[in-house]
Amino acid sequence: MMSSQQNRTDESLIALRRILRATEIYARDLAQAAGMTPAQLRVLQIVDEKNSTTPKALSDQMRVSQATVTALVDKLVTRKLVERESSKLDRRQINVVMTDLGRKTLAQAPDPLQQRYTRAFAKLADWEQAQLVSSLERVASMLDAINIDASTVLTTGELPVDPKFD
Repeated sequence: MMSSQQNRTDESLIALRRILRATEIYARDLAQAAGMTPAQLRVLQIVDEKNSTTPKALSDQMRVSQATVTALVDKLVTRKLVERESSKLDRRQINVVMTDLGRKTLAQAPDPLQQRYTRAFAKLADWEQAQLVSSLERVASMLDAINIDASTVLTTGELPVDPKFD
């Protein structure tokens, strides 16, 4: 017979695995429907919301390195979903702007997993939100994952390549 502690450990691991599977399934569905990753979709959403933004602002909002944003934007530029333009106010500054194809692709993309989470999280009582954040931060700490570069995009897959080691 299993102890209650072993049961809780197993239940927590099952819950973690379900979360990981949900992100994997969403990423696969997004790749099939729109041909992009959740992080690329998030870049499109931010650029669309702001009409024009800088790579630095994208990096800050997504909470990832500028190297990661550069790689994401490069892929979107290659697919003609966004363009880089020199700022009209400061020619040294580069802005990322949406193309018509980018808008069309964004409109056809499935509902992002993090938006579903955000809507459900917003419905929780304040104390429940605080408890959940605390518990998730504790899990990240238990997995030595506190300092891993992560954004608000729920995704799995390859880690971005650090240009220093490329």
